[in-house]
Amino acid sequence: MAASEEHDSPTEVPQPAVEKEETKTFKDLGVTDVLCEACDQLGWTKPTKIQIEAIPLALQGRDIIGLAETGSGKTGAFALPILNALLETPQRLFALVLTPTRELAFQISEQFEALGSSIGVQSAVIVGGIDSMSQSLALAKKPHIVIATPGRLIDHLENTKGFNLRALKYLVMDEADRILNMDFETEVDKILKVIPRDRKTFLFSATMTKKVQKLQRAALKNPVKCAVSSKYQTVEKLQQYYLFIPSKFKDTYLVYILNELAGNSFMIFCSTCNNTQRTALLLRNLGFTAIPLHGQMSQSKRLGSLNKFKAKARSILLATDVASRGLDIPHVDVVVNFDIPTHSKDYIHRVGRTARAGRSGKAITFVTQYDVELFQRIEHLIGKKLPVFPTQDDEVMMLTERVTEAQRFARMVCYLFSHQLLCR
Repeated sequence: MAASEEHDSPTEVPQPAVEKEETKTFKDLGVTDVLCEACDQLGWTKPTKIQIEAIPLALQGRDIIGLAETGSGKTGAFALPILNALLETPQRLFALVLTPTRELAFQISEQFEALGSSIGVQSAVIVGGIDSMSQSLALAKKPHIVIATPGRLIDHLENTKGFNLRALKYLVMDEADRILNMDFETEVDKILKVIPRDRKTFLFSATMTKKVQKLQRAALKNPVKCAVSSKYQTVEKLQQYYLFIPSKFKDTYLVYILNELAGNSFMIFCSTCNNTQRTALLLRNLGFTAIPLHGQMSQSKRLGSLNKFKAKARSILLATDVASRGLDIPHVDVVVNFDIPTHSKDYIHRVGRTARAGRSGKAITFVTQYDVELFQRIEHLIGKKLPVFPTQDDEVMMLTERVTEAQRFARMVCYLFSHQLLCR
């Protein structure tokens, strides 16, 4: 990446004392009254740790590197300073937010529009999987905020007549580590070359990888580092368990857990699109309100699944890692790692879907005879030994016949509809 002329090692910000944090309000941080009211309406009663650190510095005009655990309120940490500045100097195409996934882009747009509803803020979401022409029309209206995945934004910068970001005042790179892990490095480079050098830049990341450090040097001027978590960790109110089971009984144990914890909302993580779809069909056959979310679904179906789960019309969301990061689904009570994550860091992001914003939650990880080493790596990463989730094995085995029948049904449906890409 081409480094800018001005860059320094980021200044470290000491963490505020707990006593101070409890008494802080958004007004104390310097947020203007109309935005404080918007926070109240969203139920944001007090700022989170990352917001307490980042917002005052961002309002002073500093470039920010924000390192924080998932579910820590990062979107508010960059959205509020941007909207504050927009109120002072109203301008179209004021800020660009780059994100790794489509779902996260829509979620960030929702938060900007909710926070800025009383001041008429308009945003446009520019992502793949959606008609380019309608996006070109949205950009022609010159929204205040553009939220985009890097690839589709480059398409519009190169092909949409009259669209440019030469007047841009703010750039945000959210989930920067994941943007770079998804090989968007070339696209990010191109974007940095066509936006003004004289701008404010906020870089938010769960981890500080070598690629992120390189991006920091290329994109930020004399940044301040706000880190509320120096090591990999999960939030305090999260109860974490594991379940050691034979691989062939995974489906049966899943049904047992869903019965035992009935009344809760669940996110169940699978490693492949195929297994996500198969397990959703199996559970539906057994009467559970399960819905899948994976990369082989169209964008409209993915958003449909997410919205049904958010609206509590479905209590079980089965997902691949497309949903493990960034998505704010407030009411998830239990996360089940049906397939153990291959990368230990993904465990942190998956279980971060529950126990958000001060609530408690449970995470249960299935460990088969093939997963022992991966599980040991997870325990090493989080620095703790997990307890076993209590089960009654005889009660589990009583479910075997019904589950076996549901497995046959799921396999048959997948086979019949394979030509429609339902299962592959």
